[in-house]
Amino acid sequence: MLDDKTVATIHATAPALKEHGLAIVQRMYTLMFAAEPGVQRMFNPANQRPSRQHGALAHAVWAYAANIHDPSVLFPTIALINHKHVAHRVRPEHYPIVGGHLLQAIGDVLGDAATPEIIEAWGRAYGFLADLLIANEQKLETELAEQPGGWSGMRPFIVAGKVIESDEVASFYLQPEDCGALPAFQPGQYAPVKVRTPLHPDGTVRCYSLSCRPGLGHLRITVKREPEGQASGHLHANVQEGDTLELGAPCGSFTLQESERPLLLLSGGVGQTPMVSMLEHAVQRRGDRPIWFVHAARNGRVHALRHQVAHLAATSPGVKTLTAYSEPTPEDRQGRDYDQRGFITPEALADIYSAQPDLDAYVCGPRPFMAAMLKGLSTIGVADERVNYEFFGPASALGG
Repeated sequence: MLDDKTVATIHATAPALKEHGLAIVQRMYTLMFAAEPGVQRMFNPANQRPSRQHGALAHAVWAYAANIHDPSVLFPTIALINHKHVAHRVRPEHYPIVGGHLLQAIGDVLGDAATPEIIEAWGRAYGFLADLLIANEQKLETELAEQPGGWSGMRPFIVAGKVIESDEVASFYLQPEDCGALPAFQPGQYAPVKVRTPLHPDGTVRCYSLSCRPGLGHLRITVKREPEGQASGHLHANVQEGDTLELGAPCGSFTLQESERPLLLLSGGVGQTPMVSMLEHAVQRRGDRPIWFVHAARNGRVHALRHQVAHLAATSPGVKTLTAYSEPTPEDRQGRDYDQRGFITPEALADIYSAQPDLDAYVCGPRPFMAAMLKGLSTIGVADERVNYEFFGPASALGG
């Protein structure tokens, strides 16, 4: 445990970290990538922007200082980090690298305000947190490896099928090369996938949500081709049926909780991939469970997995769907298979909530979509404890 003096010193730095946290984190990444270029392959370049990875980490550092008296407040965020670290194979020896550059960045940005006492206190506080993360991650790795069908490290999978789902999205059906068992993963989890690209010939790990229910004898990832995504671009352009991909054991803390209450699954864009897994699982367990599957997309050309969702709705008495297209095509207008308002409105959410006031809501999608949905759910009176989502960063970025 940290001593009282260290706790008081760290807590006193919270205002400075709130003001200068982004500059500190940017400086830390600059220092670390220059000194340890091999570490950079563990990071998704698409997230290396001030508004994403940098901002999220800056918030986490500030939140640690602000809640140093009661770190249990941060346990949900710590669980999220643990799963991400296990997925990306973060090892105990990486923590001193990050910690050393973080302390140097604090000193560089805060200047004379970063007294030796403050730097020493942050060294102790970082070490305490690192020990907690390492212990959690070692336990999680053991659990993933020892569960029935589980494994440690990377496991080869054969691409048994590749399906083009839309103009931007493809699904990959994956079967273990060793024909062994698969774990009963939790709906909402993702699979770490090692992708070898020209920039990373030895492989870099990206995490893709599993879009099928557990217990099928195969895994399915559904991948959006990102404009600047080397990994997703490689999967779309080069990986075909019969090829081999290496996967880590499924992990992730954004999962469907066991319950009999009605479900509201709210997704935007490719954020529907974990929602389809949740939908499949919930229907398989109880076909008449009241479920609203509500999805927003630009139009039908980029709307993946819609036929599967439509089939589940047609064959499961409890499932209802609502689709909103913000830029419907002439074909969409002709089919009328979407909500005419174009967006998921608070009124639409209120209609669902009034019919099922005891529902559990799950939200996944781009940040603006999540912000709008969380605000809408709060406005109509859905209790915070009934709303589930995953977001690594300040709640204010989602309108909280």
